Amino acid sequence: MGVPVTNDATVTAADIARLAGVGRAAVSNWRRRHDDFPRPVGGTAVSPAFSLAEVEGWLRGQGKLTGSPVRERVWQTLRQTVAGDADLAGVLAFAGAFLLYLNGDPAGWRGLSGRPDKDVAVGLPGALREAAGPVPGLADAAALPRRLSGEQVVVVRTLAELADELGAAETFEFLRTRYLEHHSRRVYLTPEPVVRLMLDLGRSAHRPDGAEAEADAAVFDPACGTGSFLTAAHETSGDGTGLLLGEEIDDTTARMTAIRLALLGARAEIRPGDSLRADAFTGRTADLVVSNPPFNDRSWGYEELTGDPRWEYGLPPRMESELAWLQHGLAHTRPGGSVVMLMPPAVANRRSGRRIRSELLRRGTLRAVIGLPAGAVPNMAVALTVWILRRPAPGDHPADDVLMVDTSAEPDAFQDVALDAWRRYLRKPESVDDGTGRSVVVRIIDLLDDEVDLTPARYLPQGGAAESVGAFAAEWERLERKMAELPGVVSGLSALTEAQARDEAAMTTIGELAKGGVLEILRFGGKVVPPEGPVPVLTLDDVVEGRDATGSAAPGPDDVRVAAGDVVVPMAARHPVARVVRDGGALLGPGLALVRVDPARADPDFVAGWLRLGARDARLRSSTSTARFDVRRARLPRLTRGEQAELGAAFRRLADLEAGLRELQELGGTVVRLGLEGLGAGTLRPEG
Repeated sequence: MGVPVTNDATVTAADIARLAGVGRAAVSNWRRRHDDFPRPVGGTAVSPAFSLAEVEGWLRGQGKLTGSPVRERVWQTLRQTVAGDADLAGVLAFAGAFLLYLNGDPAGWRGLSGRPDKDVAVGLPGALREAAGPVPGLADAAALPRRLSGEQVVVVRTLAELADELGAAETFEFLRTRYLEHHSRRVYLTPEPVVRLMLDLGRSAHRPDGAEAEADAAVFDPACGTGSFLTAAHETSGDGTGLLLGEEIDDTTARMTAIRLALLGARAEIRPGDSLRADAFTGRTADLVVSNPPFNDRSWGYEELTGDPRWEYGLPPRMESELAWLQHGLAHTRPGGSVVMLMPPAVANRRSGRRIRSELLRRGTLRAVIGLPAGAVPNMAVALTVWILRRPAPGDHPADDVLMVDTSAEPDAFQDVALDAWRRYLRKPESVDDGTGRSVVVRIIDLLDDEVDLTPARYLPQGGAAESVGAFAAEWERLERKMAELPGVVSGLSALTEAQARDEAAMTTIGELAKGGVLEILRFGGKVVPPEGPVPVLTLDDVVEGRDATGSAAPGPDDVRVAAGDVVVPMAARHPVARVVRDGGALLGPGLALVRVDPARADPDFVAGWLRLGARDARLRSSTSTARFDVRRARLPRLTRGEQAELGAAFRRLADLEAGLRELQELGGTVVRLGLEGLGAGTLRPEG
């Protein structure tokens, strides 16, 4: 559409980095090295703001513009021009209402958009309220005034411009994603692989052969949040005509989810409210209830809900909110329908919940408990489990067994392992035990003891004789190879000889080198958001253990991406480690600092060695385990680049020796474990 925008939105260094597809450090370098880089027009010395128009022109002239300036203009206009961050939710509601109107009546907007701004200001509000009708509370929201301001007219014109480029649904998805990044500490997202698995498990309960979903099946999420389960259910429901029901305690999140689904063309009813205390769907049922409800909620409503009819299997204890959510889901499930919920592992064995677990078993309602690998749901301190329940139908013969699955040993294929075991169980329970030791069918009578422990690992073979007949031989070969390699690493250290101590006057600090441009110090940006498409994150434990990145997150505007040659250091004094990264690409995780060295002026291994010495000294000086290591104050000698390389090579040999010894210890432990299991199971025996 190309309508000019009269206001000049501003952007931060993080926004500029996103537009150029680089890290914030690159933007800092451009500001130092290019005299023509735009000057700040606002903000603070720590977080300056720049004119978007000037930045866009500079990036385009440098050939560095990779992102959409239209997207950035729309976001900054919404965030800054209309109401600022304090009312960002209201601004997003206004944008959603306009996109609903644009999606439903594009011809009407084409006719109105060519008229003067004053006509748009008067003529558009009525159309917005009408378009907002399907979203509860949106038409009455303060964000939809009777007459638009000049700034709001600017917003709708920029929104229309972006919608021409992306489409209305994708435009709102862009705005929603930015909002979630902005409020990442308040919003929790269930990872897409877990969402897809739980939906597949629920649908397979009625179609063990894996046939497509029924188009008219109703899906209900009583704690729907941003709508991950409902959106995925719509996208995978054949012709997309299935009814979607959702309740969410946060009004803003509920409204965003309703707008999102409406723009996708879904048949959805999303209600704001507290599902346990104020059930918005009393008396209504669905074919599938699927959810990731709040955990460990001590104020879920125990006192006021004591006599609630939903507690068919027993009153949930005050400390067992998860059992309230399970029964709430069952109360909204039609006979023969399924409930699939994400649960913390403690729900399986807390003594306080034993009676309800017993009732779920006796009535044949609980059908499976599936343990997920650690990290499948990021930012959770424990590995979660998926519970599958079926509401008994009249005439059903109560089930007499339960499927137990443990996917902890399959972090890269846990979805396939879980779904395969569940489908085999539905078709023919005796086919579940495939010799891998990952799944087993347990008789209910064997579960009804004093503990009623439903932890899958308790009923599976521990490491199983069947883990692999050839596993012991394979790991022994790896151990032999590693032991043969180690002398070569050690021999490189034999050339170290005694020398006179270095003069203290010839020392400098990391902070001084940073001021001189020899290196740059970066830190974790402060946000790790469980993504729908994970990006690797180098965690504190990864650095301490000397392993590749094991975390995952959605990249945010302030995140730091690690590059080969960077030196990563824990900021806690209790971890005296400094590691040179050999393969880049991961994001820098919490609790870490990164020192990026100019390789022409300093040797990374040399810097890493002295950082480790500084971290060790900080650990020795600290009186508590929470003491911080100040990277800037770490000392190192002033040496020529050649002298640094020589000393850095020695530091690297020591680091290689440490890594080799660590791997040797891990391999040795694996060989011992496999040997014990093999001898105990009879799959290994002494020769002769």
